[in-house]
Amino acid sequence: MFCLCVFLQLAALERQIFDFLGFQWAPILGNFLQIIVVILGLFGTIQFRPRYIVVYTVWTALWVTWNVFIICFYLEVGGLSKETDLMTFNISMHRSWWREHGPGCIRRVVRPSAPGVLEDYSYVSVTGCIIDFQYLEVIHSAIQILLSLIGFVYACYVISIFMEEEDSFDFIGGLDTYSYRQPPQEHVELKPVKPVGKVL
Repeated sequence: MFCLCVFLQLAALERQIFDFLGFQWAPILGNFLQIIVVILGLFGTIQFRPRYIVVYTVWTALWVTWNVFIICFYLEVGGLSKETDLMTFNISMHRSWWREHGPGCIRRVVRPSAPGVLEDYSYVSVTGCIIDFQYLEVIHSAIQILLSLIGFVYACYVISIFMEEEDSFDFIGGLDTYSYRQPPQEHVELKPVKPVGKVL
């Protein structure tokens, strides 16, 4: 579990860095929650706390759903468009960092020559990318889904082990057959008490 959590954390941190560079606030929030819940799941495994692992399991299902949504978003499935500001909560017009900085991409900044246009406004032209940015985002999400599914299966296995140990645990003086308490007798034999006389 420890190695899997390390891989999950590294993948989430790498994704967090590039989402920060692209100012994509929705994925940043999701990555942050992923990092916290993976730490919680690791803590639950080490400290034998099944509730924490259940929280991790539920979050993993949500995390897989979120990554499937991201894949659909960047592949424009079902009327979604990667050109919208959905990932930035419509706060800014930033896009994926990979759009301009992908492998092999040549980025050219063209300043406007028309009068009356703000001087800090520019048009960015990107050419020569080996892999388009949407496919890089899809690859990132697919890796997250794969790791999360492995983590989900392992978490379910750990929960089942914890539950079996809890069911088979024998408490001291519990309900076992060798209890220190004797079963009650149906008839109690009474014996008269003889007064102790004074010895002269």
